[in-house]
Amino acid sequence: MSEFDGLDLQSVEDELDADDGTGAGRVVLGVLDGNTPPEEWVETVGSGAVLVLNVTGDLNELAAGFASQIKEAGGELMHFRGFLVVSPPAVDIDASRLD
Repeated sequence: MSEFDGLDLQSVEDELDADDGTGAGRVVLGVLDGNTPPEEWVETVGSGAVLVLNVTGDLNELAAGFASQIKEAGGELMHFRGFLVVSPPAVDIDASRLD
């Protein structure tokens, strides 16, 4: 008997194809250079997506328009090697391997 005999592949495919309209499960790559409105970053994270933004300029100045909103909503922000990683409330940024 194969290990897959009891597996209902149609159910698995249906779950994979189901789109609940959120950004959950997405990682969005972008550039934080002041050209994207802060509201767009807030909306993207609010939909459940994780942002990985290449910072080109002063991080504090560039993130000032959205960082506090993300934090107040329960999200996280972490600067790592020239990138700003921004996660929604349901996604923790695990930096334990950086020590």
